[in-house]
Amino acid sequence: MARAILLLASLVIFGNVFSIHSAFSPSLIVEMATVFMDNYCYPEKLAGMQEAISHASSNTEILNIPDGGTLATVLTAGVQTTIHDPRVVVSHEPNYVPVASHALPPLPPDQLIDIVKSSVKLDVLENNIGYLRIDHIMGEKVAEKLGPLLLENVWNKVLLTSALIFDLRHASSGEVSGIPYIVSYFTDAEPAIHIDTIYDRPSDTTTELWTITTLLGNRYGSTKDLIILTSEHTTGVAEDIAYALKSLKRATIVGEKTAGGSVKIEKLKVGETDFYVSVPVAKSTSSITGKSWEVSGVSPCVPVSSANALDAALKIIALRSQIPAMIQEAAGLVADNYAFAQIGADVAEKLKGLVKKGHYSMVTSEEDLKATLSADLAELSGDKNLKAASHTPVMMPPENPSPEMIVDLIKLSFHMDVFEHNIGYLRFDMFGDFEQVATIAQIIVEHVWNKVVNTDALIVDLRYNLGGPTTSIAGFCSYFFDADKKILLDKLYNRHSDTTSEMWSLTELTGHRYGTKKSLIILTSGVTAGAAEEFVYIMKKLGRAMIVGEVTSGGSHPPENFRLGVSDVFLSVPVIHSDTTQGPAWEGAGISPHIPVPAGDALDTAKGILNKQLTGKK
Repeated sequence: MARAILLLASLVIFGNVFSIHSAFSPSLIVEMATVFMDNYCYPEKLAGMQEAISHASSNTEILNIPDGGTLATVLTAGVQTTIHDPRVVVSHEPNYVPVASHALPPLPPDQLIDIVKSSVKLDVLENNIGYLRIDHIMGEKVAEKLGPLLLENVWNKVLLTSALIFDLRHASSGEVSGIPYIVSYFTDAEPAIHIDTIYDRPSDTTTELWTITTLLGNRYGSTKDLIILTSEHTTGVAEDIAYALKSLKRATIVGEKTAGGSVKIEKLKVGETDFYVSVPVAKSTSSITGKSWEVSGVSPCVPVSSANALDAALKIIALRSQIPAMIQEAAGLVADNYAFAQIGADVAEKLKGLVKKGHYSMVTSEEDLKATLSADLAELSGDKNLKAASHTPVMMPPENPSPEMIVDLIKLSFHMDVFEHNIGYLRFDMFGDFEQVATIAQIIVEHVWNKVVNTDALIVDLRYNLGGPTTSIAGFCSYFFDADKKILLDKLYNRHSDTTSEMWSLTELTGHRYGTKKSLIILTSGVTAGAAEEFVYIMKKLGRAMIVGEVTSGGSHPPENFRLGVSDVFLSVPVIHSDTTQGPAWEGAGISPHIPVPAGDALDTAKGILNKQLTGKK
């Protein structure tokens, strides 16, 4: 009731904006509201309207409005603002002539063929890609007359294509009865699918739309690529078709968000006046999603301008044609290279199964493929490090850097401090390659290591360390053990060579060792990854350090990248894993700290532990 009174009140208020005499009957608004109330497809929004109309009928105030066009504009704004439905339009059209129906009169065959050719545009593009443009969706009766001609001149040619681009960018009219036919040609015969439920307000009837089990001619099927092009002008029945095929995951929508129209809008005359109300008299509710595309429109899967939609569709189809081979290649690479051989073999077989099931048939870009493939690999293997990725060029250091440049780089890469009680602090966020580090080892010792080596305890902060090469791990570990005894740090299995190598501590180092006697605490976080985790894993396993912070990232030894086909999609495969004879290693799972605390609190916790230790010793 409140909404209805607000609607009529807004009409009267808008109608009194002007202060000159009107040539229109004072009953115009009431008659207009009555037409709207009797036909609008959402009657639940109009509760109490009848009472409001009776109240408005007793109002003798004369509308002050200069002309019909202005009045229509004002009334349209009032209605749309009140019910939040932009489809309702009031117009003043003294010369309006109703649009003729699309029923076909009896015509000779040659004229019917001309109608088919003018109504439907068909082309076969390069690589046997079909292009079908329809601007008006034919209803059941017209389709019955033109069916055999459509089959012979259009559809049989469409059936021979490998993929289809269905252009609805200019489709702005159509018949509801045509919806099931079009959807059915792109789905299987069985089981029948409940597509839509349409409520018609004037007749107070509800109609269910289902796919049709028996059709004239063959179906395009449910597996070949189907891309629908849309624009902001795509409206009505065409929107219903696009929404149904999108919701069934049968078609990819490329282009612009559609108009958000209605399955049925009627222009209704207001009494004996020249005013009309265009009002949605039927509403669509998808039986697939339980929602409607009306008002909101159909959002594209791939949003691009209408003008670029065709080119975008062709690129998608070209990519999809390569995907089965790319996934097959990925499966082979995983089987042959993944560090854990049995898991790799299982993942490869499951990937091939996903291809056969059409799992990748709706991929729309290389980025989409990378995301989908990565998610599948992680789920199938339990290892987030086995994934699809982009190729990242290796940043090469400058040739022949000056000593000053090297010192500046080292100062930026390392953070050192000495806290109370002679507690050393060392932070670095990336491990370097052994050969590169070896060439500047003396400089690192002089500018970094010598500032912390003589402390009474040391905190190594790896909370922000993202990893890097593992070749320098043995050397770094060795600084925390004594020279008189070689320590087996880890065993590494290499899938490429199918061999296991041993990582031992080094007997000769640049600079002094920290040794085994002084306390060492390593700080970790969920960011700590790769080579940093290998270092933490070794030091924890050998009991040389206390770990404080969070569970580490669960990365891997540096993976190898393999390009898939000629695309820009690469497969990142861990090919090495740490010794698992004593239980699971750190790859994929991360390393749990001895003392779990939030990363932000780890440094204070470590300082508190060492302060107590060193104070007690003194």
